[in-house]
Amino acid sequence: MPVSTMIVVAESVWSWYLFSIATYVWFNHVAYLQQIWWFEVDGVIKFPFPADSYTLSFRLHLGRFSKRLGRRVCNFEHTHGWDIKPVRFELFTTDGQQALCECCLDDTEHDEINGYHKRGCWIDYKVGEFIVTDSDPETEVRFSMKQIDCTHSKGGLCVDSVFIIPSDLKDRKRRGVLK
Repeated sequence: MPVSTMIVVAESVWSWYLFSIATYVWFNHVAYLQQIWWFEVDGVIKFPFPADSYTLSFRLHLGRFSKRLGRRVCNFEHTHGWDIKPVRFELFTTDGQQALCECCLDDTEHDEINGYHKRGCWIDYKVGEFIVTDSDPETEVRFSMKQIDCTHSKGGLCVDSVFIIPSDLKDRKRRGVLK
């Protein structure tokens, strides 16, 4: 599955953390953003998806992980700037479908799953949905996450993954269609 992403790999901007316990993250490494003014993560995937409705989400975490006395702890010392302006999430498909949503990553509004506090939790930020029909041989999906207001710096964000799943996957599991 060809996936194209571009990340500024400057050590002053991004760090890569290895996770030994796979239950916290989808992959062994996560990208940790130390500090930046112009934040942008873009990606493209071209894949022959089966006909279905799909949801694209980013999996993010505010704060930096470390170990203290053998236990994993989360440090928010350098987490800043995510409550000032919203992050813009977008997706576009080759057949013209698009979705857009905006939210402040460090807001204090009530969240059904995490209550009033999002720091220290892996959060799946749903960008939107797209539909693949039987006639589509390959679908190209472009996705992005941006916060490009250069009036303030931002930092302290872990990026684990972007994932695409069938939109009704949870319902299918609940009904016993998937085991």
